[in-house]
Amino acid sequence: MKRGACLLLTGALLTACGLTSGSPMVDDVVPGSIGQGEPLKGAELTVTSKEFTEQLILGAIMGIAFEAAGAEVLDRTGIQGSIGAREAVRSGDADGMYEYTGTAWITYLGNSEPIDDPRGQWEAVREADLKNGLTWLEPSALNNTYALAMNQDNFEKYRTKTLSDVAALAESNPGAVTLCVESEFANRADGLPGMEKAYGMSIPAGNITQMDTGIIYTQAAKGSCTYGEVFTTDGRIKSMNLVVMADDKKFFPNYNAAPEINSGTLEEYPAIAEILAPVTARLNNTVARELNARVDVDGEDPHEVALDWMKAEGFVKEG
Repeated sequence: MKRGACLLLTGALLTACGLTSGSPMVDDVVPGSIGQGEPLKGAELTVTSKEFTEQLILGAIMGIAFEAAGAEVLDRTGIQGSIGAREAVRSGDADGMYEYTGTAWITYLGNSEPIDDPRGQWEAVREADLKNGLTWLEPSALNNTYALAMNQDNFEKYRTKTLSDVAALAESNPGAVTLCVESEFANRADGLPGMEKAYGMSIPAGNITQMDTGIIYTQAAKGSCTYGEVFTTDGRIKSMNLVVMADDKKFFPNYNAAPEINSGTLEEYPAIAEILAPVTARLNNTVARELNARVDVDGEDPHEVALDWMKAEGFVKEG
């Protein structure tokens, strides 16, 4: 596609504007159930993503789908921070990525209140972002949102299954509810303060420990804190046998992953929507946890994990 002008505003945007070179994707793939007739033959497309595991996998999935449909693909996945990757797509320096509806609605579009209905959240984001030159394709069931989780021993001891149960336990036995959380979660309106308000919780500051994300999982698994803040699609939930508390009042925003495509690119190559639709429809939390765990737990390469999955699902075949 034609490269748009870049806004030289911050370090993140400098990265997003293509001042860091990418690498061509060279997977030997041909159409399987997607990409029949190679409708992207002759297209030169760039895919991007944020830097964490799930995003690297999703970026690779999008790129492999484009390759199978005949495109030459440049891999610029792994941009640090959310704004940089989005700006790359918005400016035209990249053509697409998988983004999260809640992130767009709250972080990029400046809304303070999430929309409870996942479909409604996606529709609102899609409508609002069209004026920004971004088109959101159909969303997945993959919802990478916040949750609290505990180990099996604590689950057997306290038997909490929902956040309402946690609130009741905090009232009846305040010392039982200790939390391990990130500093961001501890201060965000859509994090701990909002959760406490929504569920009528009152957790003493001394019961809350702030730490890095990876440490939270290990501490929750050890039982050093009763509940750890987790992300619902993280593969470590399964590998560490953690029990996730249901958000029964639906407080946390919906963070459903969906393709975010530069509108000019989609106008030039409308087949992109048809190519990605079945792939996106297959993505859900179970799939995400399994793929993420292969990287975060087993140490596999994100691109190879994505390629294996695309082949196993029959979306692409070896060339």
